[in-house]
Amino acid sequence: MLTFLQGLSDWALVGIPAILFVLTFVVFFHELGHFLVARACGVAIETFSIGFGGEIYGWTDKKGTRWKISWLPFGGYVKFLGDENAASMPDRERVEKMNATEKTHAYLLKPLWQRAAVSVAGPFANFILAFVVFTLLFSIYGAKVLSTYVGDVVKGTPAAVAGIRAGDKIAAIDGVPITMFGELQATVQASKGKTLALDIERGGERFVLHITPGQIDNTDIYGAHLKTLGLGVKPGEPTRENTVYIPLPLERAPILAATQCWDIVTTTLTYVWRMVSHRADTSQLSGPIGIAAQAKSAASHGFYDLLNLMAFISVSIGLINLFPIPLLDGGHLLYYACEGVLGRPLNERTQDVGFRLGLVLVICLMIFATWNDLVR
Repeated sequence: MLTFLQGLSDWALVGIPAILFVLTFVVFFHELGHFLVARACGVAIETFSIGFGGEIYGWTDKKGTRWKISWLPFGGYVKFLGDENAASMPDRERVEKMNATEKTHAYLLKPLWQRAAVSVAGPFANFILAFVVFTLLFSIYGAKVLSTYVGDVVKGTPAAVAGIRAGDKIAAIDGVPITMFGELQATVQASKGKTLALDIERGGERFVLHITPGQIDNTDIYGAHLKTLGLGVKPGEPTRENTVYIPLPLERAPILAATQCWDIVTTTLTYVWRMVSHRADTSQLSGPIGIAAQAKSAASHGFYDLLNLMAFISVSIGLINLFPIPLLDGGHLLYYACEGVLGRPLNERTQDVGFRLGLVLVICLMIFATWNDLVR
């Protein structure tokens, strides 16, 4: 009971505020991208909502836009003049009944390039947010990486046989000091299986262990099983004691931030492709519960980790929204591409069927991801 109450307290004081902070920022900037470009194109905006469902708090600005915060925080939307709902499905009957002045501000009647620009602006805003956050983190703190503390030792591996224990710190390899766990992995991989001399720090003492790397059963970031050359040690949790900050020159921060964003994009696309081709573990797909758990863990480790997670989620949401699925921004862009090729919009029935199929697909993915979260 005490454990349950402690967990409940952690969620109330850390977990829920953390996930609300992360999602509110990410969703706000996504919708702000749509909003700013739509305003620049002269589109009338009826609603700017953070969350779905009933309104908790809101106000109306001078141009008639209702800004509001709604009960369900997982998402948000901008509703333009001429939209039927939050998914920007067109309300053609309403548009036909508009007067000349209203039609000049209806989203549906804007030129194709303007509608495409409005659709792509949301994901683009997510990428900008992530780039700025990563740049600030790298400029102020440097790159945060795991140190060489051992979090776990796999039974039967060279490390276990040699006597390495969880909590040990690997201070040097063959007399060369190391500070990052990545350096340990890179050195072992480059050793080609030759015996290494590891300086171990344990309980205030320092001694040397000689270990020959071997083939270790491992799992890559996509959940696929493989064998790699290794020792059989795993890094510790990213606590304050088990992380180091690598200072970066200010001019390097934006470059590393852009690289980080690009790595997230390529890793996500690779995982999706492997998942579709049955070469990746689909159990790694996370939903709202998994994101909330990650936000709680990040917040407990510090503000750096929370902002880092926010930037990661921002890139992911921006990328996912570009997928050509009706209901998402990428689905709208797909419709606009068809309109550009055909010289006319797709007929109403085709678009409605696409939206419904997109809704079913998104709901099924959410259910599957949530099921993965519950299983974990």
